[in-house]
Amino acid sequence: MTPLSWLIWITVALVLAGLYLSWTAGRLDRLHARIDAARAALDAQLLRRASVAQELATAEVFDPAASMVLYQTAHDARQAPEDQREVAESDLSQALRAVFAEAGQVDAVRAVPGGEESAAELTAAVRRVPMARRFHNDAVRAARALRRHRTVRWFRLAGHAPFPLAFEMDDEPPPVLADRANGGGAGH
Repeated sequence: MTPLSWLIWITVALVLAGLYLSWTAGRLDRLHARIDAARAALDAQLLRRASVAQELATAEVFDPAASMVLYQTAHDARQAPEDQREVAESDLSQALRAVFAEAGQVDAVRAVPGGEESAAELTAAVRRVPMARRFHNDAVRAARALRRHRTVRWFRLAGHAPFPLAFEMDDEPPPVLADRANGGGAGH
């Protein structure tokens, strides 16, 4: 082979390597953007759930103890600093399960003026939180898998982006509301 053909092959190899690195960096960037969008959607759903819970807690539907617990946990979830948010949201999930332990509580909510809409909104909120969290955590899992690749680490393709963290919380909805979301309350 002549020196010129070596130069051509080296140039082709460098161009292909550059294209691969560029494609991988772009993919990683898209995953980080997907994480940001999924986190914003999750935050919106968590805020919606906490807002509906606070609204119901002040509607004088429940006994004072249940209202106070629901209001306080919803308030704590809305005001929690980022490093304590998962725990605060889990506490709200547990409070919702405690308050809505019986189907009669949902009927009590529906009986007050505007209660039908509030019950539907709460049912939608507790159904959407796990989905939003799953989308977020799936995006985090994909980005983590790509960031573990040797090429990404060696060439620092992630730049200065923080390592993506999953949002781990108890998002189990109250069974009464989950049943209604799955069609149990379709006849109402």
